[in-house]
Amino acid sequence: MDRTVRTVEDVLTLLDGLFASEPGAGRLATGDGEDFWDGFYADRSRPVPFFVAKPDEHLAGHLDRGVIPACGRALDLGCGPGRNALHLAARGFEVDAVDLSPVAVAWAGDRAREAGLDIRFHRGDAFALPGLDGPYDLIVDSGCFHHLAPHRRVTYLAFLDRVLAPGGHLALTSFAAGEQGMGCELTDEELYRAGALGGGLAYTPEALRWIFSDLSEVEVRRMREEDSGSPHFGRGFLWAALFRRETPAGTRVTRW
Repeated sequence: MDRTVRTVEDVLTLLDGLFASEPGAGRLATGDGEDFWDGFYADRSRPVPFFVAKPDEHLAGHLDRGVIPACGRALDLGCGPGRNALHLAARGFEVDAVDLSPVAVAWAGDRAREAGLDIRFHRGDAFALPGLDGPYDLIVDSGCFHHLAPHRRVTYLAFLDRVLAPGGHLALTSFAAGEQGMGCELTDEELYRAGALGGGLAYTPEALRWIFSDLSEVEVRRMREEDSGSPHFGRGFLWAALFRRETPAGTRVTRW
């Protein structure tokens, strides 16, 4: 008879086991998840929309308009083939990029070398990896957050609190509720009864605002649909959100 729960992390790990069949549901890395995503990224010629070497349209737009200062340290969570990381490095950021899949990280590294860009790539669980301690002026999450089980939002928010700099931004892309077949709309309680995330969780704007209520909302809107000739990535079934961590009074923010 095992009695293994002693800490909050023990509880979270126990809950991870309820979603053992879901790739990466508990953390930003699990053994099963690594195998799934390695297979997903193995064929670089697959017609997957986000395989394109283009940044998210809202990320590029915020940088162009100066909403996000175009300097400093950036972290790309779940970087995949590196499309956002490459754009940030080209704009002058010092970039860390992390993904569960070594196959994805290898592809992103190939793209960075071809472009002559210096990016620090990491493979593993961003919540636990050494070297991702920040502080980061910008954290980009394009499709990672919506693959987490509900209890791991606690871990995610604790991670943001630890590594996002005062005055820093979170640029988030996630499944939008109301798009049939493009995101699971079960309630959090129903997810635990089902033991599955249905390929990724859909969110309402109100849910995103509540979850990230410790940050200030800059924008939450539908992502613009971008055609194949656009220099940017965009799909209308996603949310394009930007949040900012406020600077405490008297704190001096230094940009690199």
